[in-house]
Amino acid sequence: MIDIFHILRDNWTLLLIGQYPNGPLGGLAITLILSVAGLLLAFPVSVLLALGRVSPLAILRAPAIAIIYTVRGVPLVMFIFWVYFFVPLLIGTTISGFTTMLVTVVIYEAAYLAEVIRAGIEGLPKGQVEASRALGMSYLQTMFKIVLPQALYNMLPAMISQFVSTIKETSLGYVISVNELTFAANQINSTLLTKPFPVFVMLALIYFVLCSLLTQFARWLERRIARRRSGGPRTAAASVANDAGNNTVAATTAA
Repeated sequence: MIDIFHILRDNWTLLLIGQYPNGPLGGLAITLILSVAGLLLAFPVSVLLALGRVSPLAILRAPAIAIIYTVRGVPLVMFIFWVYFFVPLLIGTTISGFTTMLVTVVIYEAAYLAEVIRAGIEGLPKGQVEASRALGMSYLQTMFKIVLPQALYNMLPAMISQFVSTIKETSLGYVISVNELTFAANQINSTLLTKPFPVFVMLALIYFVLCSLLTQFARWLERRIARRRSGGPRTAAASVANDAGNNTVAATTAA
């Protein structure tokens, strides 16, 4: 344990930001940048895939299902290699490991987020869709004004959980030399040579603490959403107003 504290004390900047400002940005900073940017860019793609997944039109539903099942059925490390070798052939120029990992995360997480959003859409009462259609709203208006806002709100905890998974998945960027947290830990191990166990225990602890904090936040958010969906506790003002209304009704009835 003492070795872990010493290693962390001597190398915390490398783990946090890599060699920046004397070299490229790396470490935990790149891990978080990859995770956040990947999910933000994947989000609109996942919404389109989810809408295609629940579409009544087979011409939209079939391609969405094929994309989602194909991406989810391939191991992430294999998908990284596919992107690493295929994208340069497609665009005619080489790309960095960071760009490769970002493209991989966007495509991979879009498929998983699409299923999360689909579950949120299908979890809403059917009566809301029927009522909006009865009011003359089109299918797209119903989806974007009625269904999606509620589904996305209800699925926020699941999206945060997916963010936690993304943070752990970025560690595979090590195989294509992306300078993220795992790569930084391996640099430290290559320097020390004789202390691989404390180095990688320290790495595991960093991932554990970060992911545990985000998981606890997701659970708190889930409980908050559940309370709001069930009506939640009444505010003092609402209670007073309700009591006043009841008293008025009672007085009127007595008169």
